[in-house]
Amino acid sequence: MSDVTGHSKKTVALEPSYDEAFGLSAEEVRAFLLKNPAFFAENPDILERLEIPHEEKGAVSLVEKQSEQLRKKVRHLNYKLNQLIGVAKQNEKIYRVYTDLNVELLRCKSVSEIQYKLESVLQERLALHSVVLHLFKGPHALQELQRRLIIEKRFKTDTFFFGRLSQHERQVLFGDETAESVALILLGDTQELGILAVGSDDAGHFTPDMDTLLLKQLQEVLNITMPGLLDY
Repeated sequence: MSDVTGHSKKTVALEPSYDEAFGLSAEEVRAFLLKNPAFFAENPDILERLEIPHEEKGAVSLVEKQSEQLRKKVRHLNYKLNQLIGVAKQNEKIYRVYTDLNVELLRCKSVSEIQYKLESVLQERLALHSVVLHLFKGPHALQELQRRLIIEKRFKTDTFFFGRLSQHERQVLFGDETAESVALILLGDTQELGILAVGSDDAGHFTPDMDTLLLKQLQEVLNITMPGLLDY
């Protein structure tokens, strides 16, 4: 094939020994191209004469190689974008669930109704496995020694705990229910009301680095509604 001058167009092959012929090393060529990224844009005729080895397609042009790399990058960016969209949709769903739950809790007329709302919403809408409300006073209150041990171990610096419990702690808080990872919320303005224990059958669902914004709002709603509903 010939160009407009009538001379045949030869393919430029970058042989390993080209540095001997032109007095340039591979590193010098590489440094020049990196320093002058617009070189091929200013000399487009060179692109057509370059060949890049390809394991499956043989020799391909630099333009084709760059296009392939660009397509890969676009696919990767689309994948990351879809991931972010999925996370955003999941976060929106969780936010709506907690917003609806807080409104329903404000309408409850008894602690047993609060327990029922917590169970039905968190288990059915968020697929959490176990939801238990342990009070510190009353006929079914958590034993004093058990309460003290859990508070001293799990609530040293905060009124929330996320993570995994010992087998004894799981038995105390969840009985025979599955709780591979848990969220524990200490209730009461002075931590006097009880503990809301939420368990998941996924060991990685609740982790120590979790954000507490929505659970903090749930905690505040329970701290407001529960005292007036207790009979002691």
